[in-house]
Order: sequence, then structure tokens, then C-alpha cells
Amino acid sequence: MYTSPPDPLAFNTRVWEIVRQIPRGKVATYGQIALMIPPPEGVEADEYRAVGARWVGAAMAACPDDVPWQRVINAQGKVSVRRGGGEQLQRHLLEEEGVIFDERDRVDLKKYGWSGSPPDADQPRLL
Repeated sequence: MYTSPPDPLAFNTRVWEIVRQIPRGKVATYGQIALMIPPPEGVEADEYRAVGARWVGAAMAACPDDVPWQRVINAQGKVSVRRGGGEQLQRHLLEEEGVIFDERDRVDLKKYGWSGSPPDADQPRLL
């Protein structure tokens, strides 16, 4: 099983392009973003489904300053714990955008979830 994409820079760049499209006050999940990216060349679809969300998480950990990283949360609607902290900052930034957390520290994905662009079938595979 792959621990990282065959071409991490190409994969990360695609993740960042998608995350830059998430509007203020909306969120997307790691898995949702992974589904918007076709499996890289040489990676089977089943294998990609198993690791794609983790790869998105790694891309977000390395994102440039212009990427609204705070808008990517886990599938439970929660802010994920990070090495070195940052989850309080993420929550604060989302709350400043109008995102409300419930008593279980979850975001209502039906209300605040970004529908995103449908996957582009014509999009080339990542090398």
C-alpha cells in the first residue's frame, strides 16, 4: 500500500486548487476532496479509496499560506487533532466565518458542507 502519492507535488497541488474553491462559511471533508481527484497513475481505485483522505490530510499539513486550510474537517464534522496543536485556531477561524459547532464540537455537514464541483471525468490522471 502506498504511504504517499506517486507524485506528491502534483497531488498536493490539485488538493490545494480544490480547497481554494471552498467558499467562506463552508467546509469539506478530507474524503470528499479525495473523491474529487482521480486515482494517480498506477494506483488502483480500491487502494486509492483506502488512502486518499490521508493523502489529502498530508497535503493540507503542507499547504501554502493562501490555502484556506481551516475549511477542511473530518468525516464526523469535527476538527481533527494535529501535531503541535492548531485545532483551537481552526475552530476559531471557522467560527469567524459563521460556521457553528454543536455541543459535541461537530459541524452540521448538511448545513455547512460544500457540495463542490463534481469530479471531472475528463481530468487527466496525476503522474
